[in-house]
Amino acid sequence: MAMHYTPIFFLLFLSSFCKSDDQLTRTKPLTHDDILISKGGDFALGFFSPTSSNKSFYLGIWYHSIPGPRTIVWVANRDKPITTPSSAVLTITNGSQMVLSDSKGHNIWTTTNNIVAGGPEAFAVLLDSGNFVVRLSNAKDQMWQSFDHPTDTILPNMRVLVSYKGQVAVSLVAWKGPDDPSSGDFSCGGDPSSPTLQRMIWNGTRPYCRSNVLNGVSVTGGVHLSNASSVLFETSLSLGDGFYYMFTVSGGLTFARLTLDYTGMFRSLNWNPHLSSWTVISESPKAACDLYASCGPFSYCDLTGTVPACQCLDGFEPSDLKFSRGCRRKEELKCDKQSYFVTLPWMRIPDKFWHVKKISFNECAAECSSNCSCIAYAYANLSSVGAMADSSRCLIWTGELVDIGKFSMNYGENLYLRLANTPADKRSSTIKIVLPIVACLLLLTCIALVWICKHRGKMRKKETQKKMMLEYFSTSNELEGENTEFSFISFEDILSATNMFADSNLLGRGGFGKVYKILVWQKYLVQTRTKQTLSVSLGHMVTCHLSM
Repeated sequence: MAMHYTPIFFLLFLSSFCKSDDQLTRTKPLTHDDILISKGGDFALGFFSPTSSNKSFYLGIWYHSIPGPRTIVWVANRDKPITTPSSAVLTITNGSQMVLSDSKGHNIWTTTNNIVAGGPEAFAVLLDSGNFVVRLSNAKDQMWQSFDHPTDTILPNMRVLVSYKGQVAVSLVAWKGPDDPSSGDFSCGGDPSSPTLQRMIWNGTRPYCRSNVLNGVSVTGGVHLSNASSVLFETSLSLGDGFYYMFTVSGGLTFARLTLDYTGMFRSLNWNPHLSSWTVISESPKAACDLYASCGPFSYCDLTGTVPACQCLDGFEPSDLKFSRGCRRKEELKCDKQSYFVTLPWMRIPDKFWHVKKISFNECAAECSSNCSCIAYAYANLSSVGAMADSSRCLIWTGELVDIGKFSMNYGENLYLRLANTPADKRSSTIKIVLPIVACLLLLTCIALVWICKHRGKMRKKETQKKMMLEYFSTSNELEGENTEFSFISFEDILSATNMFADSNLLGRGGFGKVYKILVWQKYLVQTRTKQTLSVSLGHMVTCHLSM
């Protein structure tokens, strides 16, 4: 019987031992040779050295199931490296705190959770999410978790504190170098002037790059596609006195992370199993002109082109050729002059705004229109986020507009910019009305001139014919040996007598043109009622024949 049950007890013992691989207890500390592995095998916790020199060791968490060099996502003692790794040990004290110490008893790193000694026993466990938590044996609530203390990386479903009770919390601090986990120059957190609306990357104490201002798009779907079926979804939410940022993944993304590297670049990364490498989904800053206020006031970084470049806002012109001083208005605003607002779509709206809460879009527009000092406004509806105390977001600018960007479609938001209604604008409007009228008048004038020219040509031809007949009838011609003096016959009389040169009066054609027959009264020749027949030939010369 003993032989039959011995293997069973041995397997149970191994099973119990395997379950403890993801946990740290009072009776089982973690030494420099030990490693904790999450149940799913995705993450591991232990001691590592970022360089081959093995002079400095750190307690950290990394991806366990990814091949290649370790991808570190969290470091406990980043600013106090272990110089003698063989003496390092991680334990849970009677006060349920985790303590990293050396052989001399010096505490290198410790958690800040306060639990009364003598209570339920505490233990630490590494979860499949990459979160290292301290729990009590009789509760599922976390007494402490690494997700509340990120270093340079945000993992999916990690709720990162941006601000608490209006005070900014630093979310991420970059490594000092590619092989140096100590705190570097770049950090990322909320903006002190607007901690619940935007995040900022800092280079020391100077702003380096700014995120989009919180709007309805980023709340309900700050979405980045890594491929046709995978989505990285960013969101911001307010819970109690805290304001948080987090992201989730869907559609088969195996591993994804957001990281702030030692160069100040904030990247969204996805693990590509086919290439066995990390693929960049998005990054910020996207270009040199995307750095904070690099284009100067009233200028924006145009990210829609192949090569991002600084451009002036509508109604502005460069202050110099290199945009070092930004842009200036073509026509200055004056309180006693008319103005209007132009809509600029797909913009990363400027920094240094005034936040007006709990008003509608129309009220936001009226607030800016009625304020002579207001030069721009923007509005977003945040009602899709139930955790937000204010469902509206009206922003107003009264000073210089700095750090503006322009994105491609379906990203960014509308910026309403105030411009002067200049005399040039009025002249342009007048020209648009007058120009069609002038064009019509010119067309009618041309038609009239053409008609007049044709009419004058006909009149000139008639005058020429009339002159020829006058010259002919005023001369003496000999007909059948007799010298006869003809009286003058007008051209109008000939037209009437020939019935407008009708074919019925056509006698034939002569050497000088057509020959017509007309009937004239004696009054043209003698003082009797005797009708005379007159033949007239019209052409270059006129020939008349009289028959009794």
